[in-house]
Amino acid sequence: MWRTIAGIISGFVAWWLVATILNWGLRAWIPGYALAEPAMLFTLGMKIARLCIGALASLTAGAMVRIIAPACRWAAWALGLVLLALFIPDHIHVWTRFPVWYHLTFLITLAPLAALGAWLASRARMSPERAPKI
Repeated sequence: MWRTIAGIISGFVAWWLVATILNWGLRAWIPGYALAEPAMLFTLGMKIARLCIGALASLTAGAMVRIIAPACRWAAWALGLVLLALFIPDHIHVWTRFPVWYHLTFLITLAPLAALGAWLASRARMSPERAPKI
């Protein structure tokens, strides 16, 4: 149980670190992003880039959960649901600033992408290339 809790907490921290670092990259690499960010006046490309960051952060977080708590199959889903519960109020607050497809894409994919990240991490651990050679 403690490994599961540690895995969920670590996944949560990993989500925020990945999202923060990649968002810094958006500020540096996409012209006008830093100016658009305070008012949330993003272009379509910026919105898609933000969704990609969320997806990568969710995949990484799920993988982190599986690495720390490999026996718990539901921990990545739990992390995804925690993230969903934390993001719903934020998205309600900014609902009119983004199109519905943006909110739904982000919110609906949080838990499934975390679960996919966990599954990919477990597959990587079991791959024949990583198995010990006899």
